[in-house]
Amino acid sequence: MEAKSHLFFLILLFNFVFLHANTLQTYIVQLHPHGVTRSSFASEFHWHLSFLEQTVSSEEDCSSRLIYSYRSAMEGFAALLSESELVSLQKLPDVIAIRPDRRLQIQTTYSYKFLGLNPTGEDAWHKSRFGRGTIIGVLDTGVWPESPSFNDQGMPPVPKKWRGICQEGQDFNSYNCNKKLIGARFFNIGHRVASTSTSSNTTREYLSPRDSQGHGTHTSSTAGGASVPMASVLGIGAGIARGMAPGAHIAVYKVCWFNGCYSSDILAAMDVAIRDGVDVLSLSLGGFSIPLFADSIAIGSFRAVEHGISVICAAGNYGPLQNSVTNEAPWIATIGASTLDRKFPAIVRLGNGQFLYGESMYPGNQFSNTIKELELVYVTGEDMASEFCFRGSLPRAKVRGKMVVCDRGVNDRAQKGQAVKESGGAAMILANTEINLEEDTVDVHVLPATSIGFEESVHLKAYIKSTRKPRARIIFGGTVIGKSRAPEVAQFSARGPSFTNPSILKPDIIAPGVNIIAAWPENLGPTGLPEDSRRVNFTVMSGTSMACPHVSGIAALIRSAHPRWSPAAVKSAIMTTADVTDHSGNPIMDGKKPAEVFAIGAGHVNPERAVNPGLIYDIKPEDYVTHLCTLGYTRSEIFIITQRNISCNELLQMNEGFSLNYPSISVIFKHGMTREMIKRRLTNVGSPNSIYSVEVTAPVGVKVRVKPRRLVFRHINQSLSYRVWLISRKTMVKERVRFAQGHLTWVHSQNNLSRVRSPLSVTWKYK
Repeated sequence: MEAKSHLFFLILLFNFVFLHANTLQTYIVQLHPHGVTRSSFASEFHWHLSFLEQTVSSEEDCSSRLIYSYRSAMEGFAALLSESELVSLQKLPDVIAIRPDRRLQIQTTYSYKFLGLNPTGEDAWHKSRFGRGTIIGVLDTGVWPESPSFNDQGMPPVPKKWRGICQEGQDFNSYNCNKKLIGARFFNIGHRVASTSTSSNTTREYLSPRDSQGHGTHTSSTAGGASVPMASVLGIGAGIARGMAPGAHIAVYKVCWFNGCYSSDILAAMDVAIRDGVDVLSLSLGGFSIPLFADSIAIGSFRAVEHGISVICAAGNYGPLQNSVTNEAPWIATIGASTLDRKFPAIVRLGNGQFLYGESMYPGNQFSNTIKELELVYVTGEDMASEFCFRGSLPRAKVRGKMVVCDRGVNDRAQKGQAVKESGGAAMILANTEINLEEDTVDVHVLPATSIGFEESVHLKAYIKSTRKPRARIIFGGTVIGKSRAPEVAQFSARGPSFTNPSILKPDIIAPGVNIIAAWPENLGPTGLPEDSRRVNFTVMSGTSMACPHVSGIAALIRSAHPRWSPAAVKSAIMTTADVTDHSGNPIMDGKKPAEVFAIGAGHVNPERAVNPGLIYDIKPEDYVTHLCTLGYTRSEIFIITQRNISCNELLQMNEGFSLNYPSISVIFKHGMTREMIKRRLTNVGSPNSIYSVEVTAPVGVKVRVKPRRLVFRHINQSLSYRVWLISRKTMVKERVRFAQGHLTWVHSQNNLSRVRSPLSVTWKYK
């Protein structure tokens, strides 16, 4: 009955919006949480509605304009408004901010082993009881509940604190939830009112928590999926699939639809998730960097952190561009992507005997097959940009029965293979361009295909030009583990420094995000293309979207092992125990050079060490408020973000020389500055009577002094402070150096393995 009434409401709303499509837009209206007009109304809903009653024409039903009513992630509502109504609403008392709705985008059988998690050893899984008792809330495209990754065999009862529901809807009933998938909701009104035109998308969209795109099923199972034996993608990458926290409970909030993820829907989901009782919020979505007071995710996540919820977000996929990192609020854990040492070789043998390395998850790979030698063709010079292999751009007469070279970029990688297949092509080589360099993301192509790096593509195209009848074959080499250098930074992973807040180093950390195998809906082929009739329970995906749930699951492990820890303590444990070397002991690489802190943050996540970090840097919500004052945010902007009415002058006078107690240290020397002092405070969460000494690798051109150089902790939960002076050498300014990095590590005197490491980032800014 609930689903039918919800559907009826949406139909009425859709018809209303369609009639007003040219004049109305969705806005998020933020109200004062202790507004003077609040006491006159019986509920928040009626209070919120009163603002529309004062703004909208009396001839209309105001409730038809109200999309969402928020009270936990923010005090306020989302509504449809015209420009004139917007102006009128801004003048009303208790209205503190109005923002237009913003569209964002969605950004395993082996990765747990790669990270050192072992179901039979005395490791982080056992110390944390596999994440039992924690609840991971995932905001994404929904879930396919029948996936074996959401089987609840062996799961403990649903936690008593859980207050969520299993919302019924299209092809989704309450019995689809269980002790693993304990809750599911969907939020689509913001998407509906913004998507009034008929979509060209042919994928079925469920008006329910059910996933029709696969992304949410994939991320949810990565974070907390159950153990699934003999998992593979059509026989490739076979093994036991497990999420990072296989004992944790999962709650799904569907906020992303065919046209993206709208901030009004995201905020509504966060609003409900806070009340539902989740421990971790995982958001594999984002957009471009905007000021925190205009960012609904930043605002909603601050309220979540106030309620003790860890918020983990994807850093974005716009790397390797500088300043491309998103979701960079200091109370959010921002996650970049790294590679695994698992490869799926599919090597090209050219007619001249030359070999080009490529990778593919085309099903022929499992049999170590070699396809027969075919004529090569690279179609260029057409008006339809045929080199990118758009559908309908490849002349059948030129490609039929041949191996077609397609440049990467513009359209989806798997779609290129479908275009080749529809035009009669027999195989495909997907060639990276200079933008993608040697990035090696793979796909489960619909025809024999492989993907090659940029250097190989240069050799390939030179060969094609060198002969009248170029020929090639693809040699599939199966699944290979442990033979390649890893982890490395994913080429696409967004880079810092933060555009809006460079004083905080972002991303915070990197985690596996390339060629991740995880759960997949049974109504989709492994490519996600409507034409792909193959059916699988698992598929491969790449992105910071895949890295984010790895850390969400690890955060759940830490919360299970240390249920009283704050979100800042959980993040500190993850950051200060991160690896900066790969599995061979060499520096983590970013392409052909060692990775900088703007690519990896504190380093690569290490769950085994994160569960027992020794020391942590803790941060209280009020510390973030003081930090916003140091950044120059105005009183009204800080109120929008935090709903705290403060005086920055008073706060900064009370906290002279304030430094946010962040696990990483970032200093900016503006023109004329040569010295900066940073304060930090460490809390002992290890053993009593622990002594730590400091080790410093100073950034080039910077002198670093630390006082004291030794910290003696007599008790557990004791906190001690230290100061760091960073002094720039004059030569750095003369030579116009812009960046240098180092690190500061506190080492346990009796246990050299207990190392609490903070990256040091120094930037010089000149006029």
